[in-house]
Amino acid sequence: MVVLEKSRVEVMEGNQQRVEVNILLLGAHNVGKTALTVRFLTRRFIGEYGDIESVYSRVDRIDGQEICINILDSQAGEKSCSFSDKPLQWADGLILVYDICDRRSFAAVQQQLQLVRRSRKSIPVILAGNKRDLQPHRSVSAEEGRLLALTQRCDFFEVSAAETYHGVLVVFHRLVDLVRETRALRKGTAVVRGIVRSVSAVFGKKRAE
Repeated sequence: MVVLEKSRVEVMEGNQQRVEVNILLLGAHNVGKTALTVRFLTRRFIGEYGDIESVYSRVDRIDGQEICINILDSQAGEKSCSFSDKPLQWADGLILVYDICDRRSFAAVQQQLQLVRRSRKSIPVILAGNKRDLQPHRSVSAEEGRLLALTQRCDFFEVSAAETYHGVLVVFHRLVDLVRETRALRKGTAVVRGIVRSVSAVFGKKRAE
């Protein structure tokens, strides 16, 4: 059983702040979600996996700050385009994975993206076309992936979990950057709203006097 707890609170280690970022991977069966996760966590590529769903963690230093990256490789929705709302509410950012050689997997992430945007409109999302090493068998063009990402306000990458570690690293670190940018924007908006409320209260009090 996977226990999902929202972990936005920063953990103090001496004078160093460690920020936690929760990442959820979604996509159809056999698109390489687990391969991407394991490649990121261990630098290794393993082609075959059982149906295991768990949260894995890794700590990276990004821009001088320690980031604890929690990853849920979700098996939900592999047989259909639906998925549980609980993992989606847990996540700070999403990676939606499809197989560039499987058009049905591309159609699946299109539908999943629509469901995500209905539930959490502003959550950072990366669309990742996997198995770039299998170019002769490609059935989804890079242009189609970019267009979907553009219309759904996502970042887009094509990667190969089988070939390179660096490309996979870039995807995860880019999502971490998007999550941090989103949090900073929300924090700034909250500060502005607080100032507006304070000013309104002061002027409201003066009018009453």
